[in-house]
Amino acid sequence: MTQINEAYKPLYTSKKRYFLVTGGRGSLKSTSVHDFLSRLTFEVGHGVLFLRYTMTSAEKSIIPEFKEAIQRNNSYKLFQFRGDRVTNLKTGSFIMFAGVKTSSGNQTATLKSIPGLTTMVIDEGEEFTKEKDFDTIDDSIRSSEAVNRVIWIMNPTTPEHFIYKRWIEPANKKIKIEGFEVTISNLDTVEHIHTTYHLAEKAGYLPQSWIDKANKTKENNPKRYYHNYIGGWLEKAEGAILPDWTEGTFDESLPYCHGLDFGFNPDPCGLVKVAVDQKAKKIYIEEKAYLQNLGTDDIEKLLRDRVEPSGLIMADSAGKITIHDLRQRGLNIQACVKGSGSIIAGLKKIMDYELIVCGPSPNLKTELNNYIWNDKKAGIPIDKFNHLIDPLRYAFEMLSRGGGGML
Repeated sequence: MTQINEAYKPLYTSKKRYFLVTGGRGSLKSTSVHDFLSRLTFEVGHGVLFLRYTMTSAEKSIIPEFKEAIQRNNSYKLFQFRGDRVTNLKTGSFIMFAGVKTSSGNQTATLKSIPGLTTMVIDEGEEFTKEKDFDTIDDSIRSSEAVNRVIWIMNPTTPEHFIYKRWIEPANKKIKIEGFEVTISNLDTVEHIHTTYHLAEKAGYLPQSWIDKANKTKENNPKRYYHNYIGGWLEKAEGAILPDWTEGTFDESLPYCHGLDFGFNPDPCGLVKVAVDQKAKKIYIEEKAYLQNLGTDDIEKLLRDRVEPSGLIMADSAGKITIHDLRQRGLNIQACVKGSGSIIAGLKKIMDYELIVCGPSPNLKTELNNYIWNDKKAGIPIDKFNHLIDPLRYAFEMLSRGGGGML
């Protein structure tokens, strides 16, 4: 029987409902949870739902990892495997492996109706970004016959992930690992387990070549080492499209205009002030608004309050009726030009400039740090963290082609 590592003993001893398991690469996160689940099924009355946000085939991805765990524990012959379901023949307790997002769509509604669940495990939780889906399935873990657990396993991303905001931001503490500072949850309701590859190294699970690679990364790229191997949270998402920005003061000597994204509910209405210095290749950006649930009257008031009289506003062309109404009320507002490939073309132009973020602009900084590619090869960014970046693009397009900005 595999010995339980000291760091993961809280999985067996804690009475808390929520477990957050984080760490860098090779830190035994999934391995240790599989060991725990295999042992848990020897208790009568447990049903485990093991999720990844996307999973094409449990038999080819997750189930082999579970098989390795029960082989280590010499209990393989006590389990029955049928499709995506594994049953402990001795107790009848089961584990069901599933993906939330499938080729046929989101199956949250189906997953929440599985009877007999006592435990939910979310693996690769960094990919799971919809808090509402999590809450829906979490509510289904409500057995009165056994201890209920929700185990979230993830490689830390940025503090914008809802798990950080939910379990770490409200109450946290700092721990030191090799001189690096890592933020972990200090909530009474959450058992946070954070490990690094040193655990696997000590147990003899890692080849020396892998360890040498990690050490070389520490020497040559400490930031990458901190995130990939120590498991620290990132200030900026890996693969951010517009990561290179600095803070500065808006250059009022340049022509400028405003960009507006209407933010049809539930998205926020985003307004930015933008100036472009063509010679110095600089774009000055200042967040002017980031507000929810605005109607046409609200938007008119917002623009009159925060945009100079007769100031040019470049707005999302999807809101043609709203643009027409606002123009009829005397505002200098125009629809941006959109077309096939306009997003990637605009972003590529912006990448040639130095971005200077002015004023507090908290939501703009968040978007710049988290706006990544959904499909980089196809030039498709994610459809989020763009409620200020899209209007930046609208204003930049106008100004970069010599449009009528204000002085």
